[in-house]
Amino acid sequence: LVKRVWGEYSSPIGQLRFGRMPSHWGLGMFVNSGDRYDSDWQTTADRLMFLTGVRSWDLYFAAAWDFANEGPTSAIFNEQDGQPYDVAQTDDVDQWVFVVVRRLNALKAKKLLRDGYPVFEGGAYVVYRQQEIANDTTDPAAGASLGQENTSIQNGYTRRGAQAVIPDGWFRFRYENFRFETEGLLIWGDIDNVLRVPDQLNYANDRDPNDTGWNIRQWGLAIETDYRALDDKLHVGLKFGYSSGDSDVEGLSPIGNELQPQLTPDRTFSTFRFHPDYRVDLILFRNILTRVQGAYYFRPEVGYEFIRDPDGQKIGGDAAVIWSRASEFVQTPGNSRDLGVELNFRLYYQAKDGVLNDDLDEMGGFFTSLQYGVLFPLGGLGYLPGEVDDYRRFLAADEEDLDTATAQVIRWYLGILF
Repeated sequence: LVKRVWGEYSSPIGQLRFGRMPSHWGLGMFVNSGDRYDSDWQTTADRLMFLTGVRSWDLYFAAAWDFANEGPTSAIFNEQDGQPYDVAQTDDVDQWVFVVVRRLNALKAKKLLRDGYPVFEGGAYVVYRQQEIANDTTDPAAGASLGQENTSIQNGYTRRGAQAVIPDGWFRFRYENFRFETEGLLIWGDIDNVLRVPDQLNYANDRDPNDTGWNIRQWGLAIETDYRALDDKLHVGLKFGYSSGDSDVEGLSPIGNELQPQLTPDRTFSTFRFHPDYRVDLILFRNILTRVQGAYYFRPEVGYEFIRDPDGQKIGGDAAVIWSRASEFVQTPGNSRDLGVELNFRLYYQAKDGVLNDDLDEMGGFFTSLQYGVLFPLGGLGYLPGEVDDYRRFLAADEEDLDTATAQVIRWYLGILF
């Protein structure tokens, strides 16, 4: 199954890229190409991009126009030929991306590190995103489903008036066997109307006439550090991440694609959500919450490779402890910050076949791993005292009280990267 196809044209002043292509920046907290082993999610952009730079300074610039969502098209069920076209322009979700980054060639960076020099890299990835009108109604007579008549699509439009500026910064420092890398971003935007119903607006605020419209104020931070010793066989690291929460909503994750209802006069959506392919653990953020959202975590880890051959063959294992807490305690079921403590263990083997793993820092060819995780839930994933009391009224004498239980998972992965 082909998911991405794009073209590249190189000229003396830069490179032009066009088509459906992967998008990745920094640690992958915001946009993540999902090109690693066991990736379930990926960022793919319909994009027109131009890149240029000063190679002698390792400094590069890029500008891109992304077609994030074109809305309904002219495609119909009984017409298989021809090329469908976009039936409207003002319902498009458009975004423009600007990048400036200092990044060293891999061979140059390795030489500097081998000679005892520090390596500094970093940059900014800035996005502007906007949409004027939208057809998000669930009414079958006015929706934007495939084959819908143009008049029906028009009847389903409502004003959205959404825009956001998203600056995302990335920095990496390496010296000898030590690495410090971080990514942080801010989403600053506003929405005129969040209703899906055609011709209805909720721009005005009956609770506070001075606070009209809706605001987006979200931020996130990810930090990774690691140190290698014993011929790079021993790895010790610490990871930390933070995603802003929202004290005016109930729950850490939304239901479906809906915005979480604000329970107070405040009209600010402030829960930030990491990209789902930025992996932290095996259970809580990967399977229960589906991603890091409205929470922060600490993850100390240690690993050792028993075999690390120059031809790429590896046999090793690692272990990690993840302590997770909610950014706003009122978003949790138990109204407590502590979500849980999780232990993750892994044994893995990478074969020497393939060409990608000629570089020991890259992965390629056949790879398999056996993973085990156990989550000990804490108060944030529990029940409120009133819920426990209500449940007890219906318990028989031999039935257990209402409580959470330890969660466990075992995963065996086999894959080939080529």
